[in-house]
Amino acid sequence: MGDRFRLVYLKSTDLEKPKGDELPSFYAQGETSRNASPSNAFSIQETFSTQTIMKQANADLEHPDPKVRILAIRYLENSDASIALPLLQEVLFDKDPEVRIQALSSLIKFRNLNIFPLLKKSLKDKEPGVRLLALRGMFQTGEKIDLNILLQFLSDESPWVRRKLATLLGWNQTEGVFPILMELCKDTDGGVRRAALVSLTTLYPGESENRLVEAMTDSDPDIRKWARETLERMAARPKTGSKASLSH
Repeated sequence: MGDRFRLVYLKSTDLEKPKGDELPSFYAQGETSRNASPSNAFSIQETFSTQTIMKQANADLEHPDPKVRILAIRYLENSDASIALPLLQEVLFDKDPEVRIQALSSLIKFRNLNIFPLLKKSLKDKEPGVRLLALRGMFQTGEKIDLNILLQFLSDESPWVRRKLATLLGWNQTEGVFPILMELCKDTDGGVRRAALVSLTTLYPGESENRLVEAMTDSDPDIRKWARETLERMAARPKTGSKASLSH
């Protein structure tokens, strides 16, 4: 019975396509009685009640195979938030990192402000992929983020996470992050330094010139080239003061 419902997940989440015209027997039976398309989500709901499917999905969240748990999570993200959110919250503590990543990704898609505390907890997850998702999710909620929370990522063991932080700070135009970006510009990883420099020049073009000059002696040749080209563009740009004097 469980395998039968997992096929429902596969169909409803478009994770697996039928080979040729071959259909699972329970779909074929439904098609005989209703002449409906078995790949259509509505015909699936006609064949099995939503309540029964949700019950099976709930049971599959505790299945020993992480692939089955991920399958159930993907089904839940297309369900009503009032039903799915409580179930997905529990899976955030799953022992398998891929399951936690999928659960967090599905939670973020609901764009519910109530998940903000859950995102904060996930920032301390031992899996870098989970921390990165949680960080991105916090910015996506639109809630104001305590800068002290962001400071902890300056020493995150994953350069992937540190680089994402540097990028998100620039994309989201976050105020008061100048000191954080300056520290990230000194990161041991070249990718992090480059992302921090881009965000720094975006948010603080005037204050970033000295840091760009320093970056021209960076150990990474790509950063040196980028810093030089950026300074040249900044020098070629008319000064605000010059524009004002010309207008007078």
